[in-house]
Parts: sequence; structure tokens; C-alpha cells
Amino acid sequence: MSSSSARKTRQEILAEIKAAHEKRHALATTLLQTIKERRSEIQSKLDWFKKEEPDLVYRFYHQSFKVFIMVDLIRSSTELFNSLAPDSTRLNSDFVAITRKAIGKKFDPARTNQNWVEETLPILQGFWHAKYFLEQMIVAADELDEAPPILPSGWAAVLYLYNLR
Repeated sequence: MSSSSARKTRQEILAEIKAAHEKRHALATTLLQTIKERRSEIQSKLDWFKKEEPDLVYRFYHQSFKVFIMVDLIRSSTELFNSLAPDSTRLNSDFVAITRKAIGKKFDPARTNQNWVEETLPILQGFWHAKYFLEQMIVAADELDEAPPILPSGWAAVLYLYNLR
């Protein structure tokens, strides 16, 4: 087989790109529909984050073990995000790495108190990343009728959460 016959034609390459785009768009459409259907659940989770945030951020500065309550919020939101995922999609690896660090934290009086910022900052980071995606999902549910071809930043971020961008 010659090297020229093994190469794809321009039309074949464009057809593959178009098919991949159409598949991502179909998954984005499915994701948006699922978000709309489960909006009340997402809103409830976001309300929980907003209710706890002032006290839990204070707990960080107060160096209280209660900052570890954020771990449950992060775990719960990550479970929700996974349950919203369209077929064949996984959560963004950066988001997973951030939240995994947070979820893996356990309060140890000797270690945690000696290294407070290093031990608890990953929890705050995971909390705020999870809260951000909850907020953007609500915005998308309220403002988008369909998955748009030109993406508002918040919806584009949600698509990144599912590796659809």
C-alpha cells in the first residue's frame, strides 16, 4: 500500500471533524436537557453551598475543624455532576484533581493545625470550583433554550466540566 493511498482525503478529514462536532453538540444538548430537568436538585445543592459558605469561610480563618464540613458538600456535588453526565463523558480531569484533593482531606489535630493553610486550602478550592459549576448550570438552565453554537462563558465552562469543549 502506498503512502498516498493510506492518507485521508481532505473530505474525509472534514467529515470526521464534522461528525465529532455533531457528536459533542448532541451530548451538550443532552446535558443541557438533563440540567433543565434536574434544575431544582441543582438549585437545592447550590442553596446549600450559599447557606454554608459564610460560616465555613469564617471557620477557615478561625482555624476550626468545621471547615471540613465543606468536604461533604464537595463530595455531594461531585456525585451530582457525575449523575448528570451524558453517556461516554467523564468529568474534567482538572476538576477531578482539585476535588479529589479536597475530598481526601481528613482532620488530624496534630498535622492539620500545624499546617493549617496547606491542609485546608484544597478544601476551599474544591468548594469554590464545585459552587461555580452549580451556579453556571443554573444560569444555563434559565437562559439557554438549546445548546448554542456560540458559547457564553458559563456554558462553555460547564461543557469543559464534561470534556465537551
